[in-house]
Amino acid sequence: MRIRILWEGKTKDARLRAIQQDLTERIGHFASLSVEELPAPARPARAHRAELSSAERLLLEKVRGATKVLLDERGRERNSQEFAQWLEQEALHGSRELAFLVGGTEGFSDAFRGKADHLMALSRMTLTRDWARTLLLEQIYRGFTILRKFPYHR
Repeated sequence: MRIRILWEGKTKDARLRAIQQDLTERIGHFASLSVEELPAPARPARAHRAELSSAERLLLEKVRGATKVLLDERGRERNSQEFAQWLEQEALHGSRELAFLVGGTEGFSDAFRGKADHLMALSRMTLTRDWARTLLLEQIYRGFTILRKFPYHR
C-alpha cells in the first residue's frame, strides 16, 4: 500500500522538520510514502463554502483513485491501536493508496469535506499545522510498529 501525505506550505520550525524527516524515513521501511508540500494559495478561501475552490479541484484531481483521508477536527478520533487496525483493514480491503490531506489556515470547504472517504481527527485540541503534520507521521509510524509488533509503540 502506498501512502501519500499532502499539505499546504512548508513546516517552519527546523526541529519539527527534522522529526518529520526522521519519521518519513522510518515509515519507508514499512510502506511507500511520499510527502508533498503544496503551494499556499495567494488568497485562502473560506472553509465553509458550499462549492469547491479551484485549488481543491486540482487537489482532488491529484489524488484521484486514492482513498482520501481528510484531517478534520470533526472527524473520527481513534487511539493508536484502533488506527493501526484501520491501516491494516485498508490494506486488506485493497486500498492501493491512502492520501492523507492536511488543510491550510482556513481548512477545507464543506464541499471538499464531502468528497473525502474518511474524516480523521488527530485530537479534539487545536494543533498548529506543523504539529498536526508531525503527529500524523508519528501515528502512521506507530501504527506500523504496532502491526509488526515492534517495541517502539510501548
